[in-house]
Amino acid sequence: MANIVSVQNRYNLTDRSSEPVLSKCERDGIAFLPWSPLSAGSDTARVSGAIAAVAARHRATAAQVAIAWLLARSPVMLPIPGSSSLAHIEENVQAARLRLSDADRQALD
Repeated sequence: MANIVSVQNRYNLTDRSSEPVLSKCERDGIAFLPWSPLSAGSDTARVSGAIAAVAARHRATAAQVAIAWLLARSPVMLPIPGSSSLAHIEENVQAARLRLSDADRQALD
């Protein structure tokens, strides 16, 4: 029998259907890698507006806000957004420094 050390399920601002799996990972100390962490999903109008507003307040990009939200969501969350350029990698790394307020998180939730 092998121990499970990580789970990778689709999870992002608009697709939270793996919430029960994330909760189990939190309880058991298992890393959760959100697949498609920057996806706009199906509720793009509401979320896009909220992301844009939060991004403007923080002088950040929408991608940085999405990553910051994931990082704030759970201590077991390990987003690995894909990138094809050094500039995007650097932008994504900066998201770890972005601190969302309770009001920001409420707007995004």
